[in-house]
Amino acid sequence: MSTYIKFSDLLDAYDWVSAGAPFENAAYLDKVTGTVYLSSELVDVDTELPEDYEDESKYIAVPHKFDLDLGKSLALQFIEEMLPDKSDQAHAFFRKRGAYSRFKDLLEREDLLDDWYKYEEEAIKSALYEWAEENDLEVGSAKAG
Repeated sequence: MSTYIKFSDLLDAYDWVSAGAPFENAAYLDKVTGTVYLSSELVDVDTELPEDYEDESKYIAVPHKFDLDLGKSLALQFIEEMLPDKSDQAHAFFRKRGAYSRFKDLLEREDLLDDWYKYEEEAIKSALYEWAEENDLEVGSAKAG
């Protein structure tokens, strides 16, 4: 029997985990109840993790965007598809700190920032559904937000 989770809850948990660097924030999904538990190395959260949250037979950790290849590689894929002539410039951005702000500045100058946000949203949705399926999770309504 698969665990049920609403897409909005899964997306919120993913956003929480991905808001910081890997391992700063975590979210664990109870495989029986579908309840999501949040934790953070940086801030206090309202809920406490169950003592046995590391028991993989009971809980599953919600992935970080880097675990799903939704960081730098997705941004570069977008550039390859939409602005192939700017590919070298975009690759150079991601060799230094502040890459995403330079990446978004470029997209804004090219009037593609809204397209990027739609592209990223669809990639996240698709990756989360795939991850859920791989982990025997039944995802409810696809409405995000």
